[in-house]
Amino acid sequence: MFIVSPSTLYNSNALETRTVPKRMIGRISLIPRQGATPRMIARLIFEVQVLRYLIALLPFVIAMFIWPDLALPISQAPIPMLLLIFFVETRVLTITREKRDLVMTEDEMDRVLDALQFNAKRVLTRIAARKKITSGQLLLVVEQSELARVPALTLVSVQTDITSASVLDLDETERAMIRDGLFDTRLSEAQLHLVTLRTGKNLRSIAVETSEISAHARMAALTQATPPATSGIEVTQ
Repeated sequence: MFIVSPSTLYNSNALETRTVPKRMIGRISLIPRQGATPRMIARLIFEVQVLRYLIALLPFVIAMFIWPDLALPISQAPIPMLLLIFFVETRVLTITREKRDLVMTEDEMDRVLDALQFNAKRVLTRIAARKKITSGQLLLVVEQSELARVPALTLVSVQTDITSASVLDLDETERAMIRDGLFDTRLSEAQLHLVTLRTGKNLRSIAVETSEISAHARMAALTQATPPATSGIEVTQ
């Protein structure tokens, strides 16, 4: 999971948007400034489609080194190259529609999405309380790559349209609230990725109307430095 905010990116101007929720995967290039491990950076790079195409074509490159006298014919065989790219992208790295229902049951999917709603609203309540936001809407946006058979790529951001559409800047404490509160024993990043693969929907946005957060919920959010995985914060509806 990589938490996206202006302070975690070198190219924070890429987050400018006119509407929320803002999509990022496949739309903008993210250059992490902080909060990304080397493995996460490698995963972000792998998401670049052109680079995946080059990786898929490695067998042709290797063949040209092994049989240099066949290098010219191999390099001039675009149809086999395109077929290999198509196979890797649609059969290896993607779950076909026919197999989506086999990824997980509908009951399991509903349980995961309910846990996501609960945890996301709890996190948003704590962030709203910490930032003293009392009007407008906060959205926790969770976007995942639809690629299968590779480690899940999850981008999490807090977005708002309080004054204008934007990706909210988060300090280290607020990013820790997301890291500690979004995924727990009832909801893992891998489980949510299975939902993404099953539904083919890679962006989920959970909203909270900050004006409807009770004073009790704000007080509880401020006093809980690290909420237990099973505890809840009241968000009035």
